Amino acid sequence: MELLVRLQERQQQDADLFLHPLLLTHHQVTLAGYKSLIDLPQTMVLLQQQVQNAVAAKRPLFALGSGIGECISCADERTVTEAMSEGHLIVISESSDVCMKIIPVPRTLTRAIEAPTTENVVRDSISAFVEDLDTNVGMIKKHVLSDQLRIRSYCFGKVQHRRAVLLHMEGQADPSLLDSIIRRLESNLDKEVSDLGKLSSVLGFPKSTLVTRFNTTELPQNVASGLTKGKVVLILDRFPFALVLPSLLADMFAAENDVNYPLVFMISVRILRFIGVLSNMLMPGLYVALISVNPDALRIELAMSIAQSREGIPYPAIVETLFLLIILELLLEASIRLPKSIGATITLVGGIILGQAVVQANLVSNVLIIILSATTIASFTVVGFHNVLSVRLPKYLLLVLSAMYGILGLFIGILVVCAYLASVSSFGIPYVYRWRIKEKSNG
Repeated sequence: MELLVRLQERQQQDADLFLHPLLLTHHQVTLAGYKSLIDLPQTMVLLQQQVQNAVAAKRPLFALGSGIGECISCADERTVTEAMSEGHLIVISESSDVCMKIIPVPRTLTRAIEAPTTENVVRDSISAFVEDLDTNVGMIKKHVLSDQLRIRSYCFGKVQHRRAVLLHMEGQADPSLLDSIIRRLESNLDKEVSDLGKLSSVLGFPKSTLVTRFNTTELPQNVASGLTKGKVVLILDRFPFALVLPSLLADMFAAENDVNYPLVFMISVRILRFIGVLSNMLMPGLYVALISVNPDALRIELAMSIAQSREGIPYPAIVETLFLLIILELLLEASIRLPKSIGATITLVGGIILGQAVVQANLVSNVLIIILSATTIASFTVVGFHNVLSVRLPKYLLLVLSAMYGILGLFIGILVVCAYLASVSSFGIPYVYRWRIKEKSNG
């Protein structure tokens, strides 16, 4: 058989491919698949049981109604290799051109369901997504007990196939939003989607953007809440998180876990997050503006105290602020990249030693260290790590404008940031839009 010859040639270049001859009910067949995806001994036991059941029911082995698998009448090398890449076992008949695709006993290649690693949960389920797509969909169904949940499956790429699933609630998702997303996905199925950057390109998002256009979460309850609010969720295979579309400004301050607390506490926490964002963006620029351009805006006692702390510093306020901001950014990046066993210790000790050293060397003032430390802490009060990056960038624009024009430049920078946020939209939905749950009509 030509197909078997082609597979034998392919086996010489791919050591993971196995071709195992076997006798099934007087049929000489060859089992083909990948060792890394299939548990062959267990699969052979299962296959023998299925064949015995087919013989007892007097059904032909390669018939459509045999119940063993899906018959492939006109199988070529590409069709067979694609099926094997998906984890199927191919049963090839050596006496005819017919082969069969069956679901084998797979190898365990996915970790167990664990607690989240990037999102802390205080009062809610602590089960987080894993890399297996079907497991993630099942976890969402456990949280969304409704027959209105609709699921669409896609497969991206021609060389590296990547499965994706689109979820939405029928009757609650915005029709224009849903149609726009489906149209973008179906028109780009031939593109490779190996990371979130390429996925953003598939969805039509610009590369040069300061705000994220989708929220990422590894908690099924956040996905369930987004679905019930009428949002759309996209899950990629081998990605342990889900993408909730669209991302709005209010998502920075409102966590789904907040509803588990009393109303007063929930509102207080969200106001605190809002204050944290404002502090992160305004405090460095306000410090430079009051020190360099508008010192007369300060009370004389405070101005003298700050001037005394900067005594002996040879650089302008903008230089020492940028210097310390870059150091803090390096510490944050190092805390992410270093191993968990030593990362926290090194960054803590390094920050303390470095902060004390720069003060004693008269490179920065004590007041600036306090301000920028509070600024860095405040940047992590927002919901979602992707939003932290969006909050950390605008403060540099405000810092430069404040150094040039003082408090006036700070207000100009605020207007520029607000205008930019107002211009951003996702599938026609403005970024500053207040999302409302779609109410069902009475008929």
